[in-house]
Amino acid sequence: MAKENPQFSVAIVGGGVAGMTLTIALAKRGIDVKIYEQAPQFTEIGAGIAFSPNAKQAMKKCDPAVHEAYLRVATSSGSPEKINTWYDFVDGYTDKDTDQWLFDVTRDAPADGCHRAHFLEEMIKLVPEETAHFNKHLDNIVDNGGSNPLTLKFSDGTNAEADIGNDGIKSSIRGMLFGKDAPEAKPTYTHRYAYRGLLKMENAIKALGNDLATNRTMHLGQDGHVLTFPVAHGKILDVVAFKYDPGEWTDTRLVVPTTREDAKQDYKDWGCKVRALVELLEDKLDKWAIFDLGDHPVPTYAKGRVAIIGDAAHATGPHHGAGAGICIEDSAILAELLDLAWSRLEEQSTRVARTKVLERVLEVFDEARRERTQWLVQSSRASVELYEWRDHLCKRDPAKIKEQILWRNHKIWRVDIDDMVAEANRKLEELIM
Repeated sequence: MAKENPQFSVAIVGGGVAGMTLTIALAKRGIDVKIYEQAPQFTEIGAGIAFSPNAKQAMKKCDPAVHEAYLRVATSSGSPEKINTWYDFVDGYTDKDTDQWLFDVTRDAPADGCHRAHFLEEMIKLVPEETAHFNKHLDNIVDNGGSNPLTLKFSDGTNAEADIGNDGIKSSIRGMLFGKDAPEAKPTYTHRYAYRGLLKMENAIKALGNDLATNRTMHLGQDGHVLTFPVAHGKILDVVAFKYDPGEWTDTRLVVPTTREDAKQDYKDWGCKVRALVELLEDKLDKWAIFDLGDHPVPTYAKGRVAIIGDAAHATGPHHGAGAGICIEDSAILAELLDLAWSRLEEQSTRVARTKVLERVLEVFDEARRERTQWLVQSSRASVELYEWRDHLCKRDPAKIKEQILWRNHKIWRVDIDDMVAEANRKLEELIM
């Protein structure tokens, strides 16, 4: 329910994970919010998605209904004893079942995942209908100076006003903030691409055996790795096959059509299990280029009353399985900061005070988020080197690889979102009181 005495309005451009969870979180708090999506409806790119313990905390902080929505579609490993296993790590090169298992990585909470489309369906139910506007491609944001609202100009000729704005994955705003030709305005190729597929579980079991097919598994190899995990309550196996690419990505598209024959060529020297997985993929596939913001991190996530969050601020490779979860952390912290700002503005609501408070909100958000999220981008790069036996210290040593993976994952998983929010709120109080 909307708060009384409106203090400011928020415009969110882009309906990805960050944009949708922030919209839901602000609406839950009664804050005036609108979300503008370029597509004719909310859509998610990709197949499987997973969330770690920190992300689930952040879901609850945004709105407990977000976490409940995820639980309705989440799928864990098939073996009860592996509910908390992040992944079993196996040698993707061997043809011998007895020599395949290397180690596992577990955590103190269930490890699960879901189909992106299924999660999206549940999330859409939580977005108030009156907040969503579609077929809206942002051309520009105009700062009208002083305490006047920002004007968002869309390519269909319509305008919208807001006191604060941000956007999502494709981030036209990033170019507006730093210059469209600035290095940090555009993500760069990480020299990895991936084939993705969804397999019927019964077919996967026939090819791999029950244990490998029904449980979360990472097949390690030289210059590549293949991960699998069950989705759709165990009816489907999500397959993502990554390959190192020393060259450049020359296509303007990040996703290009390819064939199973191309994938088979990439994994022709791998073990029988990986080859069997690839054989089950569809004849026609998509090849996904992995881009991130690791080469040219943005210097700030906010300027004035405009912010970037989620992939717009810190697009990362998928090698921690934590990118979407970190985006939800952004949403939780920004929503809590804006809620605090609203409360303080009820006590001193002039347009000048409003402008200053909103600018302080985004300054604190930037300080709270930039170090952790940009570390994730670099750690994702380091992790894929471990999976693909390219790390010059760990090489193919399972014990050393596991030690590094645990250290990196624990930095992501073992945090307290309530503490993060409390610290951000404390800093905001210092600036605005």
